[in-house]
Amino acid sequence: MRRIRLNYVLGADTGSAPLHNPLLDLLQAVREQGSISAAARVLELSYRHVWGELKRWELELGQPLILWEKGQAARLSEFGAKLLLAERQVQARLLPQIEALRADLERAFAIAFDDSVHVLSFHASHDEALAALGEEARTRGLHLDIRFTGSVDAIRALNEGRCTMAGFHVRLPAAPASLSQRTYKPLLRPGLHKLIGFARRSQGLIVARGNPLGLHGLADLARPGVRFVNRARGTGTRVLFDELLGELGLAPAAIAGYATDEPSHAAVAQAVASGQADAGFGIEASARSRGLDFVPLVEEAYFLACLKSTLEHDATRALLALLRTAAWQRRLAALPGYAPMQSGEVLSMSRVLPWWRFGGRGKAGA
Repeated sequence: MRRIRLNYVLGADTGSAPLHNPLLDLLQAVREQGSISAAARVLELSYRHVWGELKRWELELGQPLILWEKGQAARLSEFGAKLLLAERQVQARLLPQIEALRADLERAFAIAFDDSVHVLSFHASHDEALAALGEEARTRGLHLDIRFTGSVDAIRALNEGRCTMAGFHVRLPAAPASLSQRTYKPLLRPGLHKLIGFARRSQGLIVARGNPLGLHGLADLARPGVRFVNRARGTGTRVLFDELLGELGLAPAAIAGYATDEPSHAAVAQAVASGQADAGFGIEASARSRGLDFVPLVEEAYFLACLKSTLEHDATRALLALLRTAAWQRRLAALPGYAPMQSGEVLSMSRVLPWWRFGGRGKAGA
């Protein structure tokens, strides 16, 4: 097996390829632009340099990367297309870890160079809007040290003192005797924890453009030949998906691919975009960012949880102020499948998650 060494740069942007490699960026540009000269212009490189790099890599790899015929657009060879696909799939899978690394670096330099900068540590369920919030916060001197993990692990990290803020999501409306109640209620305590409103978002089926298989509900996932890709155990999306399956009386074993999971919504969408799966369950923003279609199935609330004692901390107060701004709420509303929902408001847990009023226990304090 041929071994090659690829060097990457961690980009300042959070686009589809947050890690940048000159060869892979070049292949992406050729595929999008349809010519080597146009790709060179987009990358702000000389044609001669691009041509030389392509030839050097073809010699190194022992495979052609670009095909073109006179009068026709340049296109990636089968090997070049497979190389780009594999690399972008890996990046999608590693996106939460990449964003965590970016946050770690920003946090370190923020602390080192500016005593006035506030830093707020997050463990949170993977979410496109939360990543955008991190960008918005940086422009205001607030750095969010975000580690994307499952909702359950995020709340546990909060309870164990490993973060200040935990991001998790629950179905709307919160229902009694649900899997969500059994999962989250033991981890949250009215009086100790406080919830902060963040966003309302849509979850559903991520499918290929045009929805060629005509998938319109979870029951369609059990049809013969449909390949599904799941979210990992411990994530809020997996909890929600299993809850919906239970309500339908649909056994996980009936779904081909139920045991195949990915660590983020972006990775699920990439699996569908690459043809490795026909459908996944996730958020609309990840589907749209990869040119896929989306079948909305359920609305949910994404909350931020913290200890009541941290509400008066400078970093927490700066976050609440940011969430209440019109500029942030406009940016949030522009994301596919998102809408502001009591953004920046400190909420009564027993009102928005009324599980403590079910089962005859009486009312609990907020």
